[in-house]
Amino acid sequence: MVKKLLLIALLTSFLSEVSAQGNVPEAPQLEFALQLKVTLGEAFGIDNTQHGRRTVIPITGGSFEGPQLKGTIVNGGADYQLNAEGRTELEAIYCIKTDDGIYIHVRNRGIIANGKDANGNPSFYFRAAPQFEAPADSPYGWLNNSLFICAPTFSPDFKGIVLNVWRVK
Repeated sequence: MVKKLLLIALLTSFLSEVSAQGNVPEAPQLEFALQLKVTLGEAFGIDNTQHGRRTVIPITGGSFEGPQLKGTIVNGGADYQLNAEGRTELEAIYCIKTDDGIYIHVRNRGIIANGKDANGNPSFYFRAAPQFEAPADSPYGWLNNSLFICAPTFSPDFKGIVLNVWRVK
């Protein structure tokens, strides 16, 4: 009986919250996690594959910093891009090393799209979703248990790409 009353109370609370919001669920919030400053090598491409143009951009180093971690980007990764008809799918695979010596694997998948908005104006979209693989027993194990999104910042003063990363709360 107590379990049934508890379930009814939870459902009533949930339904009243949904109706108070006009049946639109509240969007998840974002929390800044880190900024990556990635240095890049010379890109090379493979034209006319069965999937489109493949571009490989070597990741040569860089640095990162956020409220809970700081360190360097390890040389040796790459950003693998596939371009077809104004849309690029990217998959960057590399490692970072924290200032206290912990290696973390990063796989960042995303989309770059050039097109037109509803009014016919040129539009540019670039978003990605990095996934981190950190040692579970390290101070960075929290990276394994969250979703992240990132967006670039372009700077003429930096020869590479700057990625701002947020954790989805």
